[in-house]
Amino acid sequence: MKNKLKNDKYKKNRGGYSRLLEISCEGCGAALGYYQKDGPGILKRMYLDRIYKSDDYSDLSNKLFNELPQLICKKCKRHLGVPVIYEKEKRFAFRLFQGSVTKKIIKSENI
Repeated sequence: MKNKLKNDKYKKNRGGYSRLLEISCEGCGAALGYYQKDGPGILKRMYLDRIYKSDDYSDLSNKLFNELPQLICKKCKRHLGVPVIYEKEKRFAFRLFQGSVTKKIIKSENI
């Protein structure tokens, strides 16, 4: 199944460059899901509208901020991040704790 990456104003603001990342827990290696990273730089936060194929974290964009869960590994229960509102763009995201996740660039055809 081929997934289309989102192509919106946020992607354009970051130079129009995107890649798909497989996100896993640094502690135990359990897969958390896939994430569309727009633009260059390190992964500091994961915007909710860019999370794909995650049992727990996909489709959270329509929730109220106070209903958002903490980002926790289902397998080892490690706390990986907290919900935040990125003020610059008024977008919901998970702010990742440093070194809490590993990421691997993958092709969208592979998920």
